[in-house]
Parts: sequence; C-alpha cells; structure tokens
Amino acid sequence: MVALRLSTTHWRLAFESNPEPLPTMNWQTLSTDSPYKTAVAIQHELQEGRVAEAASGLAELIDALSKSEKRALKSQLVRLMLHIIKWHGQPERRSLSWIASIEDARDEIGDIRDETPSLNEQVIKDLWAKAFVMAKRNAEAEMGKRLSAEGLTWQEVFDTVYVLDRD
Repeated sequence: MVALRLSTTHWRLAFESNPEPLPTMNWQTLSTDSPYKTAVAIQHELQEGRVAEAASGLAELIDALSKSEKRALKSQLVRLMLHIIKWHGQPERRSLSWIASIEDARDEIGDIRDETPSLNEQVIKDLWAKAFVMAKRNAEAEMGKRLSAEGLTWQEVFDTVYVLDRD
C-alpha cells in the first residue's frame, strides 16, 4: 500500500495553473501518462468532496500500475529466455555474465511476483508464447543466425542451474 502526502506548496504548484478541475477527468490517459499526477488529482477530488470521481481515478490508477508490473514481468521473462536460448544456441560463447543475467532475471521475476501476487504462475504461462517469440527474435539478431528452437520448458527457464563446463 502506498500513502501519499503532499505539502501545501506541492498541492498549490500542481493546481495553481488551473485551480478549477475539469468537468470530467480522463483518468485513463492521466494514469497512463503519470501515476504521480493521477494521485495528486485523486487527492484533489477527495479534498473537494468528489468521492465518486476520486474512486474512478483510483480504479484507473490501480489498473495502470497493474499493467506496468505485467509489462515488467514480461520484459524480464524475455530477457531470461533470451539468455537461455543463446546458452543453447552458442555453447562456445557461454560466459559467467550469461549465468549472471539468467540468475538476475529470475530474481527480478521473483521480486515482481512477491510485490504483485496476482502476477502468478498462470500469468507467466499466459505470457509464455509471446515472450518466447520475442526472445528468439532478439537472440537471432544478437547471434546473427536463424535458430531452430521451438520453445523452452518451465524447467529450463526457472529450475535448471546453468554452469560453465571446465574442461
């Protein structure tokens, strides 16, 4: 839960250019553009006693933040898959930095899931196919070759321990 407290100075600065609120706020656009400005506008609506309008803004803000977290999850999943695809596709180039990237992406996904429990295993499975396509495309671009990989398993992505072979 996030608590917002704005000083009187911040409040005045936020609204002095237009002290009268717009008749109908476009909460969806505002929440997408700036969560901070949305929170300030919600506070203003509450201070003016417009609880229903503030509730609409809060609902849009929650939705926008949820989408942002889901995008972050997908981004980390793509990064994780990318390095695993490269691990399989270029065994001669395996490095400690690839291992670190794999572990870091796993940690980031874990942190996102801890902070946003609704982003559960099912959400990851729903993102899986699209994330794989993006990761494969990026891996092919980085490696400069087409790959035959058709997918990755949950185990490869989240459970396999990647180590360098020391001959």
